[in-house]
Parts: sequence; structure tokens; C-alpha cells
Amino acid sequence: MLGASGFIGSAVSAALTARPGRLRLVARRPSPVPDDAVADVEVLAADLTAPGVLADAVADADAVVHLVAHTEGGWRVSDGDTAAERVNLGLIEDLVEVCRARDGSVPPVVVFASSALIGDSDDAGGPRTAYCRQKLAAERLLAGATGQGVLRGVSLRLSSVYGHGPQAAPRVVEVMVRKAIAGEQLTMWHDGTIRRDLLHVDDATTAVLSALAHADRLAGGHWPIGTGRGEPLGKVFEEISEIVADHTGEPAVSVVTVDPPPNSYATDLVDLETDASRFQAVTGWRPQVSLRAGLRRTVEALAGSASR
Repeated sequence: MLGASGFIGSAVSAALTARPGRLRLVARRPSPVPDDAVADVEVLAADLTAPGVLADAVADADAVVHLVAHTEGGWRVSDGDTAAERVNLGLIEDLVEVCRARDGSVPPVVVFASSALIGDSDDAGGPRTAYCRQKLAAERLLAGATGQGVLRGVSLRLSSVYGHGPQAAPRVVEVMVRKAIAGEQLTMWHDGTIRRDLLHVDDATTAVLSALAHADRLAGGHWPIGTGRGEPLGKVFEEISEIVADHTGEPAVSVVTVDPPPNSYATDLVDLETDASRFQAVTGWRPQVSLRAGLRRTVEALAGSASR
């Protein structure tokens, strides 16, 4: 498990520790292991970008869950950012070569967290951001290695994942919840009609587990993962304001439109709806957490953290 202490990684790690088997949790900082863990868990704190480290991290693994991403400053990766490219693409290059060097073993499963923001990879314009281009290149490496029998790669194009967990990068729902708890107005860079497919982290976790369970049927492909519903962000922000007010007993904060900052991306102002029907047909996976329930969980967790 690579990226075990991150936002999605910590949730997937918790789910995997509850299952029998051998599990290696790899991250820059040590990953906590629940006292009631069923799995035989090894914790490895390591910098995967250092030479030779990734090979040790995945040694003898039957399956690798790759949830590592360059998140310093969020996912706003600039062209020419070699540190981001080393993490988002270079680690997949390393992983393919490590798997290629294995002699006579069954090709390992690799479940890779990609992004629904890639959109249609056959679009003449291609992905709009450096981050998405790096993720797409990584997907293609995994698909090629799968065709060569080096590994069994499954790329999950996750929609906008939200919830409560380690704050490795700013995510819009959590940022707005924290602002509302602090009594600050919620700001949009548009008129509120931009739609986002918001997937709770618990549903992202079950998608990863489903990918592991059905890897042979999914191998070689990319699979959009989301709820299939694009929620207008203006409505989402108003709901956050309402839920926070109900939780804290304070007046609801206002939701306002402001000019986008100079570092905004084109993808900030496009709708995102993710059709997961292909993945659902193969695995039977379905999202279970409604937006209202997910927002309440997030508010309750972050309000509790703020009070502590």
C-alpha cells in the first residue's frame, strides 16, 4: 500500500487492516495501525522517490495499491515541475521496471488512483493540466505493461473525493466547512452553477477494494469512479453553511461570488460528472453515502477537531 497515510490512503489502510493477510503500509511518515487489526501489518516510513526504495516497498507483493500523488500546494501542478512529475509519473515508471525484473512470478495487481479530470483521453485537446497529463501518461504505462504481462494494472479515475482525514492537500468541501465553522463567508469563483461529482472517501475506499477483488476483469483499463451526479457548487456551499449552522448553533454564513485568483485553472470552471456504470457492471460497486450524509459527517469531524 503506497501512500498509506494520505487522505484516501488512510481510509483504505484502515479497511485493509481489518482483513486477514499480510499488509505493508508505506508512506513518508509512519502509518498508524489499529489495535484490533486482523492483518499482519508491516509499517514502512520511506521516501519512495529515493533510489531503490520503491523496489523494497513492493518486494514480494501480490497487489500494490498506489495512492501516492504530489500534493504540495494541492493538485495545481505547473508544466516543468520536475518534483511533481517525479511523484505522479516517475514512481509508476519505477514500479513497471521493478515488476518487469521479477522472474517467473505471477504479475502483481496494481490499483492506481488517477483523476476523472482527465476527461476523454481521445479528446483532440487532451488533458487540460500538467497534473492530468502526468496521470494519463501513468495510466498508459500501466496499460502497456499489462499488455506485456508485466503486471495487472487497474486505473481508477476518481471524481472529487471529500470527507474527513489527514489534510494532505486542500479540497474544496473541507476548505469550505472549515471556513463556515470559523464564521467566514464561503466564496465561489463562478455563479454557483458549476457542477462537481462529489464522492465520499468511504465510497472511494470501497471502490479500491472492489478493484482489488475484480482485478483480472479490470486489468488494462481505466475506470471512471463517481456518483454519476454533478452537484451545483452553489447549492453544495449553501448546504454546508446550513449544516454548520445547525451543528454549531451560530448563524449561517453567506455564500458569495468573487473573482478567480490568477492561479486558477480552466478545470476550475468546468462541470464534472462521472459515469461509473462500466465499473459497476463488472464489480457491483455502488456509492452508498449520500451528499447530505457525507457533508454532515465532514462537519461533525472537523467541528470536533476545531473544538479540540
